[in-house]
Amino acid sequence: MNHTAVLHGPAPAGPHTGADTEARAGVSTASTASTPSSAAPAAPTPSAAPAGGPAGPPDPARHLASPRLRSAMLVQQEALAAARDHLRGLGFVELLPPLLGPVTDPGGRGAKALDVDYYGRRYKLMTSAILYKQASLHGFPKLFYVAPNVRVEPPETAGTGRHLVEFHQIDVEIAGASREDAMDTAAGLLRHVVEHVVERVPEELAALGRDPGFFSALRSAPFDRLPHAEAVARLWDDGRAQNPDAEIDWAGEEALSRAADRPFFITDYPKGSRGFYDREDPERPGSLRNFDLIAHGGFGELVSGSEREADYATIVTRMRESGENPAKYAWYLDAAREGLPGSAGFGMGLQRLVRFLTGLDALWQVTAYPKLPGVIAP
Repeated sequence: MNHTAVLHGPAPAGPHTGADTEARAGVSTASTASTPSSAAPAAPTPSAAPAGGPAGPPDPARHLASPRLRSAMLVQQEALAAARDHLRGLGFVELLPPLLGPVTDPGGRGAKALDVDYYGRRYKLMTSAILYKQASLHGFPKLFYVAPNVRVEPPETAGTGRHLVEFHQIDVEIAGASREDAMDTAAGLLRHVVEHVVERVPEELAALGRDPGFFSALRSAPFDRLPHAEAVARLWDDGRAQNPDAEIDWAGEEALSRAADRPFFITDYPKGSRGFYDREDPERPGSLRNFDLIAHGGFGELVSGSEREADYATIVTRMRESGENPAKYAWYLDAAREGLPGSAGFGMGLQRLVRFLTGLDALWQVTAYPKLPGVIAP
């Protein structure tokens, strides 16, 4: 059942900025380069947290006046400019995404959509505009959004440092593309953004304690590719139990991320672990033609993408297999019946990208108006 705009239950605070929560929030403590928060300038004291719990952001006025936030927003500004320039240079067209619709992406990995009353009809705020990307491909075969998303994440994710209720994605879709095309585009985009930020705002990175050497391998070496089954096997060998038929859990993803010196891809997630729109590999039934791009240093997933299912009958079957009611997706299925182009694409989390660039401990620190799961905020 989808959540309404009223959140109930105790309100956990946000991520702690100290080393204890870095271990839980996916921030590397292995070196100065990957733990710049220890060298960051003083910031407003976070609000008090329950005993034993992490601390969250200060009050909005103090947070917005923080030198740390200003530096992070200047990094974000350059990251967005670089992303737009790079994608436009590759022939992509930027569209403004929808904010609400009769349905949204059901593959929110435990997150729920918010309902709104739309002239007497129940509509959803976008958790992801992936369905709209596919429907737009006839007119815009290479498109991207900088898309605002709203996901009611479980309250227990407030302390991960990696989750917000409101966030943005750099959402990319390419007609006629393969998974490998999308992976190459994602890797090229990340490299370009990193190089631009390092060159254009080194003083802001220095103010935040981020050593540009942290990005050396990213800038000089290709990104490795790790099949999901192999990633699960590695974690089992390390004593970390994983379900081979499900997504890798947050602790496992963090462990893999910490062990790397540059971003890498995890591919071939099992069918049933992702949304109905991720294309099943016709040569390997049960395996999906999808991927995540995992940042090194404990920062975890930056990008998630896939080839898309485009065949009407297959989409309906996959919807039913995943427990979705096809009738809810009438407009999307009408488009699929008329013929959706085959495509591949991805979403790159903007706040996660900025956190990776700056080395800060939690997403609220790189967000002007943060809303943490379960925490009532203006």
